[in-house]
Amino acid sequence: MPSSAEEALGPANLTVGGETIELPVQQPTLGRKTIDVSSLGQHGLAVFDPGYADTAAYTSAITFVDGEAGRLYFRGYPVEQLATSHSFLEVAYLLIYGELPGAEAADNFVAKVRDPKLAIHVGIERMFDTFPQSMHPMAMMSIATEALTAYADEDAGLDARARVEQAGIRLLSSMPVFAGYAHAVLRGVAHGKSNRSLDYVEDFLQLCFSLPGSDHLPDNATARALNTLLILHADHELNCSTATLRMVASSGASFYAGVSAAINALWGPLHGGANQEVIRMLQEIKDSGKPLSAIIDKAKDKNDPFRLMGFGHRVYKTTDARARVIRQIALDLVEKLAPEDPLLEIAMKLEEVALADDYFISRRLYPNVDFYSGIIYRAIGFPDAMFTPLFVLGRSAGWVAHWLEMASGPGRIGRPTQFYNGSAERNVPARPGAS
Repeated sequence: MPSSAEEALGPANLTVGGETIELPVQQPTLGRKTIDVSSLGQHGLAVFDPGYADTAAYTSAITFVDGEAGRLYFRGYPVEQLATSHSFLEVAYLLIYGELPGAEAADNFVAKVRDPKLAIHVGIERMFDTFPQSMHPMAMMSIATEALTAYADEDAGLDARARVEQAGIRLLSSMPVFAGYAHAVLRGVAHGKSNRSLDYVEDFLQLCFSLPGSDHLPDNATARALNTLLILHADHELNCSTATLRMVASSGASFYAGVSAAINALWGPLHGGANQEVIRMLQEIKDSGKPLSAIIDKAKDKNDPFRLMGFGHRVYKTTDARARVIRQIALDLVEKLAPEDPLLEIAMKLEEVALADDYFISRRLYPNVDFYSGIIYRAIGFPDAMFTPLFVLGRSAGWVAHWLEMASGPGRIGRPTQFYNGSAERNVPARPGAS
């Protein structure tokens, strides 16, 4: 249950079959009041909550999403303030340690993450050399992350939290290299080398787009745009992949195994893969040759399976806080880097039409971060298969913070209950012909 620092509001009374059960109620710092139902099992009862949308399985002090107001907070700071004023690694430090770093702490943290001693082991490099070009980069990143269990050298003499902290530093150091290597596999070219003298984001971009032997560096606008996106993706409460990470952590499994599982959860088209689905939708719209008005009509037809990908959000009931930050970035980058891209032109027109239509306005179906992030990634030059790995690159910071939070508290293995609706007890029938 919540800590004693949170306000107790008095019990809720649940009456079942004439029995009244008192359930404690707590008021969190932000968000909905929470009823502690952990005693229901003693009364032969359980809570049915598909998707755990209304079940608080953990306490956390890392991130809060206010879906009604369209706000996102990292350790209490509005994300739009962080995204426009700090580097990704500074925000990673905030998520992991709870406070923004001062200048010296920031420099020390960057030095740890960018330490040349954390270069990718040759064994993992060779793994990428064996991956076929047809392999999805999320599979590559999941496998490479799991492989860190064999090649990492965290100090076994440290306590549990310190070991996870050390592993988290290695993860942040490795992820841009893994994503850069995966991008090279997709292109069918030899991967480049990480340049630890560069900024975190600049190094990743040069890994992806520099030709062998080239000193080309990404322009500032592109690096700033990607830095902002990494911050916006750094954490988002107990979403599917983070809940997966915490579930694995509760079993006592290794940190890298948990992150590998989270990567696979994020891969799904209903989660991190949604921005890839946005581009696929735009391609289908282009190939159909139909006017946008017809596409909008299809989306509004409840009997038509077609849906506008990148519009609406399970949590946000107004504009996605992250989308507000990157909308102008998307418009600026499209104009600068890809003004002739037909898919991006369709996306901008689709947004304009949908935002002016009462159907979408009344249902609060606004473009979300997946809609705009896919546009930005495409404008930079990433193929759509790389969109979700870029999500991983940002979300890794949040995963480190959540695992550390789990390691710092009392442990209890995750084990959801179920609502069983199968057969009642029955006897196995005799075999035909048996005596």
